Amino acid sequence: MLISTSATISASSIIESDVMIGPQVVIGPFCVISAGVQIGEGTIISSHTVITGNTKIGSYNQIGMGSSIGEISQDLKYAGEAAGLEIGNRNRIGRHATLHRGTAQGGGLTRIGDDNNFERGVHIGHDCQVGNATFIGENSGLAGHVVLGDESQIDAMCAVHQFCIIGTGARLLAGSCVVQDVPPYVQAGGNRASPQGINERADAFRQAEPAVREVIHYLYDLLYHQQAAIEKVRLEIARLSAEYPLLCHFNEFFLRSARGIVR
Repeated sequence: MLISTSATISASSIIESDVMIGPQVVIGPFCVISAGVQIGEGTIISSHTVITGNTKIGSYNQIGMGSSIGEISQDLKYAGEAAGLEIGNRNRIGRHATLHRGTAQGGGLTRIGDDNNFERGVHIGHDCQVGNATFIGENSGLAGHVVLGDESQIDAMCAVHQFCIIGTGARLLAGSCVVQDVPPYVQAGGNRASPQGINERADAFRQAEPAVREVIHYLYDLLYHQQAAIEKVRLEIARLSAEYPLLCHFNEFFLRSARGIVR
């Protein structure tokens, strides 16, 4: 056990052996921190939170009360094999969140990046790969193996099917059910989700040069107004990528996409 002398831990919390708790960490009342957990500097754990398994939490995160972090997978094939959860830095995780560790079938690791904001009741299933600066609204959930790109936004009460990819800067409107992949910077909504235009609120889109924004609108037009074949769209992305580096997000998306895209 390695606990920094500057950490503050409530007397009512249970800290098992073989944990690492960094400087200035605050652990509130009635928490349980299981063996093998690592918590980085300045992270705040609110009351009644359970953190278990091979879970590594970075620095300056905030975890809301009543959360379950690093519990075993809900995948019925899980048989106790080694698996983990990694959380980066400066994430805000709302109360009653459930974040699960990975499985052998998914590489053994659920990974969450930096500067994400998850509101109350968010669920992140096994083997999900969450990027940086994302937002997930209240009571929304990602099933297993979901990939969530940087700066993407999921509004409240959304459900994302397993193995789906939500591209960089994409947005899901409240109450959406997503069963196919959502390309970068596309806004989608409904049950089942369908495209609803460009997410012009994404930081990278807003900060891009006007010509880049026009190209993204052009690609959207190809996909959804002209109903072009995916291969034609990929060729256009390849042609334009040399001049517009932001299109690398589209290249990566279409290389990985296997479920088809929202239509």
